[in-house]
Amino acid sequence: MFGFGAATRIYLAVGATDMRKGFEGLYGLVRDRLQCPPLSGHVFLFCNAQRNRLKLLVWDGSGLWVCAKGRGTEARLTATKLVPTA
Repeated sequence: MFGFGAATRIYLAVGATDMRKGFEGLYGLVRDRLQCPPLSGHVFLFCNAQRNRLKLLVWDGSGLWVCAKGRGTEARLTATKLVPTA
C-alpha cells in the first residue's frame, strides 16, 4: 500500500499508452509528453486505448515503482470532471 502526502500531485496522461512500456518507457513519457520531472515523487497514471488497464509510475525516494491494474474486458475506466478544493 502506498501513502501519499498532501503535496503529492496525480497526473493522468491523456490518450492511449502502450501498456508494454516499462520503467524507461514510462519515464520517457513523463519527461517528454507530460513535461514533468519523473523523480519528483508525484504519481503518474497511464491508460490503454480500451481503458481497461492502468499503470502507475511513482518515485519513492529510493527507486521507481511501476504498478499495473487490469480489469475485465467489459469493465472500462471512465473520466469524471474533477473540481479542485480550496
